[in-house]
Order: sequence, then structure tokens, then C-alpha cells
Amino acid sequence: AMVEAVDRGVGKVTAKLRELGLDGRTIIFFMSDNGGLLTPQPPNNLPPTSNLPLREGKGHLYEGGIREPLIIVWPSAVRPGSVCDTPVISNDFYPTIVEIAGVGNDPGSPVDGLSLVPLLRQTGKLKRDTLYWHWPHYAIPGAAPGSAIRRGDFKLIEFFEDGQVELYNLAEDPGEKNDLAGAMAAKKNDLLNALRHWRQALDAG
Repeated sequence: AMVEAVDRGVGKVTAKLRELGLDGRTIIFFMSDNGGLLTPQPPNNLPPTSNLPLREGKGHLYEGGIREPLIIVWPSAVRPGSVCDTPVISNDFYPTIVEIAGVGNDPGSPVDGLSLVPLLRQTGKLKRDTLYWHWPHYAIPGAAPGSAIRRGDFKLIEFFEDGQVELYNLAEDPGEKNDLAGAMAAKKNDLLNALRHWRQALDAG
């Protein structure tokens, strides 16, 4: 029902843009903020969705919780039907919109993200190989506080409750079934140190 409601709502917005003649100069960003909820819901006590083949869902640092589809409509720049497989993050929206608008960033405010304009125009790649997530609280039953880092094909999760660290090769194992932390100690330590340095630099709680 929620997906249908969103679908209808987006349809109303796009229809109104066309009616007003604004669709040709309006840019639309459409993305979920989390994966589908897997917590059992009444009345049948079943999860309302599935994120397979990805692991877990909303509230988790596994791919089922943080890997989201993103659709961007930019009539004058994005080729209709084009697909990009470069991992991005919602922090990139602000610098992207600022560049498109041509207003420039506030020099007194740090920007935690990159402009996606090169990807959207298909003129270049992003000068970034690492993404971070920080989830220091309890929100969903079964989900534990932690942080995650993705660098290239590898992703590491550090859980705060017990210090457990898990490492996955997402290119070979998108369902995160095979923990490589024990077999790839050097890779684990490299990513763990980078993750902890990032948290320290941001004073993340």
C-alpha cells in the first residue's frame, strides 16, 4: 500500500509538472532511505517485503538495508533509459544540486559528498573509492549498532556491541554469506583502520 501510494504521489507531481510546462527544466531525485522492512507485522506476523538476494533490510548495515535504487531525471542532461552502476550515497545530493544550480558551496561548511554531475552527463567518473555508513543506535529488532565501510568490491562492518568485524566481497557475494574477516586479515585491518579514522575525524558518537 505504501509503495502504491508513493507511486501515485510521484505520478501526480510529474503530471502537474507537465501541465505547467515545467517538466523540461525540473530535475527529480527518487531514492528510498533504506531497504525494505523485514520485521514481522500484524495481522499475519509476516515481514511485509523481501530484499533477496540481499541480506537483511531496514535498520541493518547489510546490503538489504543500505543498497537502494536511485532514479534521477534531468531532461537536458541524462540520457533516458541510461544505467549507471557506480555506488553513490545520499550525501552526494547536496553537492550535485549545488553544481547544477550553479550557486557554489558555502566555503565555511564542509561537504560530505561528491557531485554526481559527471556520472549524470556521462563525462567522467567520481574521484572516490570509499563509502561510509554510521548506525550507532537501536531502531529495528534484531539490528545492532555499528559502522560500515565499502572500498571497491570489499565491505567491512564493525558491530559496537561485541566488537565483531565482518568482511565481504560484494562482487562475488552480494548476499553477504561468506565472511572473509578470518581469511583476509590484512584487508580487514586496512578497512577497519580507515573506518575508525573516519569516525574519529567526524567525532561520530
